[in-house]
Amino acid sequence: MPIYQWRGKNRKGKIQKGEMELSSEEAVKSRLNAQKITPIKIKLKPKDIFENISFLQPNVKEGDIILFARQFSTMIDAGLPIIQCIDILYGQQENKTFKVMLKRIKETVESGSTLAEALKKYPNHFDDLFVNMIAAGEAGGILDVILQRLAAYMEKAAKLKGKVKGAMVYPVVTLIIAFLVLVVILVFVIPVFKDMFADFGGELPVPTQIVVAASEFVQSKIIYLIVAIILFVFAYRRFYKTERGRIVMDDVFLRLPVFGMLLRKVAVAKFTRTMGTMLSSGVAILEALDIVAKTAGNKSIERAVYDVRSGITEGRTMADPLLESGVFPSMVCQMIAVGEATGALDTMLVKIADFYDEEVDQAVENLTALIEPFMLVFLGVTIGGLVIAMYLPIFKIAGAI
Repeated sequence: MPIYQWRGKNRKGKIQKGEMELSSEEAVKSRLNAQKITPIKIKLKPKDIFENISFLQPNVKEGDIILFARQFSTMIDAGLPIIQCIDILYGQQENKTFKVMLKRIKETVESGSTLAEALKKYPNHFDDLFVNMIAAGEAGGILDVILQRLAAYMEKAAKLKGKVKGAMVYPVVTLIIAFLVLVVILVFVIPVFKDMFADFGGELPVPTQIVVAASEFVQSKIIYLIVAIILFVFAYRRFYKTERGRIVMDDVFLRLPVFGMLLRKVAVAKFTRTMGTMLSSGVAILEALDIVAKTAGNKSIERAVYDVRSGITEGRTMADPLLESGVFPSMVCQMIAVGEATGALDTMLVKIADFYDEEVDQAVENLTALIEPFMLVFLGVTIGGLVIAMYLPIFKIAGAI
C-alpha cells in the first residue's frame, strides 16, 4: 500500500505530522478524523532511491528502543489495541530503518502472531530479555507495566554503560596522544638534534645516546613496528573470539588492580537489576538465569550464573553457588539469601542494583582521580625525559665554554 505524509491540527490547535500506510488519501483523512486531528495537507511520500541499500540506512539506536517502549506503554495504558499502537508509532517514527521494522512487526502481529514472536525476529534490537518480558506481559495482561519496566531498565543500563565508557575515554585518549607525540619526536625531532650534535663532535651523554639509538631504531623499523601492532591487534581479536580466549581474557579483566574492581561492580549491578526486573515481571527463575547468563558480557560471570542455574535445578538456593564462584562479593550473596528466605528476592535484587549503581559512580570518580596524576607523571617522564636527554649535550657544551 502507498505511504502518505500528513500534517494537521489536534483539538488543542497544535500542529502534528506523521505518515500512514493506507489505501487512499480518503482513508488517511478518515483515520485522522477518528484520532481527532484536522488534516491540513496530505501527500504521497516520495520514493527513497537508497532504501534497498542497507549500509546507507540509519542504525536503530538504544535510545530509539527506549522511546518506543515508553510510548508503547503509554498507549497500551490508555486502552489502545496493540496493532493501532504500532501503527501510530510507525507513523511518527523518523528513523527509516526502525520504520521499516515497525511495519514488518505490525504485519506479523496482524497475521496472528504475538508481539513477542514478532519482536523475536529482530534479535539485534530486541534481545532475549526484551522478548521474554514482553511474552510474560502479554500472558499476564500487564504489557503496559512490562514496557515501562523495560524502558526504565534500559535507561539505567545505558547510564551504567556510559559511566564505564566515560572512565575509559580519558586514559585511552591520553595514551594515544602521548604515543603519537613520542613517535613524532623520535622520527622528526631527534634526527635534527642528532645532526647538530655531529657537528659539535665529542662524546654524547648516555641518556642522549639512548634516545638517539631509539630514534634510529624507530626510523629504520617503523614499517615493521606498524605491521607488528596490526598483527597483534588482529591476533588478539581472533583469540578473544574463541571460547578459550574469552574465558582467559575476561578473567584477566576482572583481576586487574583498579579496572577489575570497577568491572566487577558493573557486573553485579547488571546481574541483580536484570534478574530483579525479570522476576518481578513474572519470568520463571531458571529462564531468567539462562537469559542473564547469555547477556552477561563476561565469561566468568556467565559461568557463575550457569552454576547458579545448575544448583537451583538440584534444589539449592541461589546464594550458595554465587558465593562459591568467587566472582560475587559475600555481602551480595548474603542479601540474596535474605531475599530468598523472606520471599522478596526480586525486591532485594533491585535494592542491590541501586546500591551498586552508586558504588559504580564512586568507583568511576576514584578511578578518574587516580588516573589524572598517573597520566601527568607518565607524560612528564616520557616527553620531559626525551627533551632533557636532547638538551644535555647543549648544557655540556655551554658549561665547557
